[in-house]
Amino acid sequence: MDGKIYTAQAVIDLVDPQTVIQELCKHMREHNAEISEESGDVLLRLSGCSARFSADGAMTRINIEAPDFEHLYFARMTVASHILEFAGETVPEICWNGDHGDAERPPNFQTLTVTDTRDVTPHMRRITFRCENAARFANLDALHLNLLIQQPGLAEPQWPFVGASGLIEWERPDLKPSMRKYTVRSIDLATSQLDIDFVLHADAGPGSSFAEAVTIGMEVGVLGPGGGGLMDADWYLFAGDETAIPAIARMLENLPADSSGAAYLEVSDAAEIQNLQTPVAIGIHWLIRNAEKPGSLLVEALRQTHRPQGDESIYLWAACEFSAFKTIRQLARQDWKLKNDQHLVVAYWREGTKS
Repeated sequence: MDGKIYTAQAVIDLVDPQTVIQELCKHMREHNAEISEESGDVLLRLSGCSARFSADGAMTRINIEAPDFEHLYFARMTVASHILEFAGETVPEICWNGDHGDAERPPNFQTLTVTDTRDVTPHMRRITFRCENAARFANLDALHLNLLIQQPGLAEPQWPFVGASGLIEWERPDLKPSMRKYTVRSIDLATSQLDIDFVLHADAGPGSSFAEAVTIGMEVGVLGPGGGGLMDADWYLFAGDETAIPAIARMLENLPADSSGAAYLEVSDAAEIQNLQTPVAIGIHWLIRNAEKPGSLLVEALRQTHRPQGDESIYLWAACEFSAFKTIRQLARQDWKLKNDQHLVVAYWREGTKS
């Protein structure tokens, strides 16, 4: 950051500005935003950014400040997307002015080129990509990226650009890529390369189909990094199926030296077990699913886990199929009474839906 304050402004015609701004602020409070009022204006603060909403006659004026362009980009996009969400049937026109108003590509976009591929297990394929800036993905609190998988047979790839509203747009919306979230498994800063592991499915969606057909030299786009990752704690509890193994494996490799805990990994059969490394005393338990319902073994293992009862700080990270996700989230919040900063439980897929 260069010390400069980056700004953006927009004047919007809203049919019911008070309701729209109230709903936007209510939603952003759920993401830990601070909301206040100053001289009749509504001020929203989050992640070093601020958005001020002011009445300008019959119009609504929005002023955003951010510490750098990337934060400004996300602040504009967040405000615009939620205004459109809460405005109802009347869609307002949003046009931002200010710093980097002429930016063509999202600041978190880059292209990757396939340099290598190998199978880690019968159903886990590791693909190595060369990228423009691998250092972007080195932060352990944002492990994921969105992979832009082109539709088959396109002569020219479709890449995202930033519209006047601050939202992502496409030159040919009917040909836009499929977007799938993946974990950066490992990074080599010296060669500017990164690895992504793909689960190979019999009923393949865009991600698995890409991994099946990949060849050296293929190019893909990515948006990222993002998503929750490793938090500081004394005792860790990890739980996940095949789709979560790349994220859990990367976190296990980077745990604090004085930490401990347990990891439960559910796989279809013994051939999917990997030799995972961790520098600390943490038990890694492989659960063989066979014909059991996906995630059911994870739920049972967590219910039987003995957690520290003293002053040790706890962090639970779990990712799995949607039904198991709901049960584990309930277990964490209602039974264990874990606070928001003590757990991250997400659904990576839903049974019956292609991923």
